[in-house]
Amino acid sequence: MQLTAQQFLPFDGTATLYHDFLDTQFAMRAFNQIRDESQWEQPEITIFGNTVLEPRLSTWHNELGEGYKYSGVMRRAQPFSKTLSEIRDRCAEITNTPFNSALINFYRNGQDGVGWHSDNEACNGPEPTIASVSLGATRRFDMRHRKTGETIKIQLESGSLLVMAGKSQQYWVHQVAKTKRVHEPRINLTFRCVIENF
Repeated sequence: MQLTAQQFLPFDGTATLYHDFLDTQFAMRAFNQIRDESQWEQPEITIFGNTVLEPRLSTWHNELGEGYKYSGVMRRAQPFSKTLSEIRDRCAEITNTPFNSALINFYRNGQDGVGWHSDNEACNGPEPTIASVSLGATRRFDMRHRKTGETIKIQLESGSLLVMAGKSQQYWVHQVAKTKRVHEPRINLTFRCVIENF
């Protein structure tokens, strides 16, 4: 599979965007299937001492049958669907990474988002490869260097694949900011290779 790649990070890791990873029809079909088949959850999280619902829906999928803990919340593992497995295998081919887990986020509209963070949990390993596939509405994805403050803004279109690798999770944080300009839903699939018994 030959795809056009665009590199965004100037140093301390890589963030490579493949605009045409999935064709339009496949991306639309995958969006509908994942939206309708997923057992969506909306866990509570604590922000600055206040307990609130996450501003998005999500599910965690893992072949090892293990949960996933982030922001102090333990998520139960769900199996991979046929569609999710097919997209994961395509990501594995591009990145040469054997993904065994996926966190799926469902942004119902522009009022759903996720604040600044990095995917640096111990179970992801010291230099994880994170494959992020976008379906549905285009949303802006921001990356900010922890030390220099340099910020990179990336438009993630439906069917695109963003691969963050190397030291990107150590030195950069990322977010999907809320916006009043987007009214349509977006699904984001983030594939990881979780380490057993970390």
